[in-house]
Amino acid sequence: MSRKLEVVLFDLDDTLHDDTYAFTSAAEEVAREIALERGVDALALKRAYVAEAEGFWHRLTPEQLRTRLSGLREAMWNSALERVGIADPDLAQRSAANYHEYRKKYFSVFPGAIELLRTLRERGCKLGILTNGFSETHREKIKLLQIGEYFDAIFIADEVGMIKPDPLLFAHACTTLGSAPARSAMVGDRYERDVRGALEAGLYAVWLNIRNERVPAGAPPPDATCSTIGELLAALERA
Repeated sequence: MSRKLEVVLFDLDDTLHDDTYAFTSAAEEVAREIALERGVDALALKRAYVAEAEGFWHRLTPEQLRTRLSGLREAMWNSALERVGIADPDLAQRSAANYHEYRKKYFSVFPGAIELLRTLRERGCKLGILTNGFSETHREKIKLLQIGEYFDAIFIADEVGMIKPDPLLFAHACTTLGSAPARSAMVGDRYERDVRGALEAGLYAVWLNIRNERVPAGAPPPDATCSTIGELLAALERA
């Protein structure tokens, strides 16, 4: 079914910028500092933190949105440090603070992202960011990436009290932007969070499949699949 798209929603991390590179690079920087200070295996500590962080975001629940992310990060670093034999809450707190600062220098939008956003706006589309992040870090991230001016609305999980893949969140974003799901699209890198929720809400779902993953067995396929930002405009035009 063809449709005229009035709204295009974008996930933020690993869709508009390489967040995996940013957070793993910052984690490695912190881990190497601790290795020099405490004599532990830097790569083992980095792997431990990455596992903690990925597990947290995978299991994120609406209830956790009421907790400050800085405190959650301290807990993640504390767990990672314990995995390499260090029990030191003060070090965990310092590590979380350093990690937050180091990550900023690695933020950079994917090549072609700004051009895509400009083109969509020139064609009359309203644009939104729909992210499961926390406002205490994601507002700053959007500012550092210098992309806020391209979006008509930004929907951050703890600000709206909902997380993807809740179809109500997608519907809320469409309504706020003055359109309906049937005239809207969602672009994201995670099947379960971005694609499944968008499909259930009735949006045109575009999977930016940067990890070359497969659709889960028995799950509905996305309306379009791309591996790079450069393919997105054509995929949206096919809507």
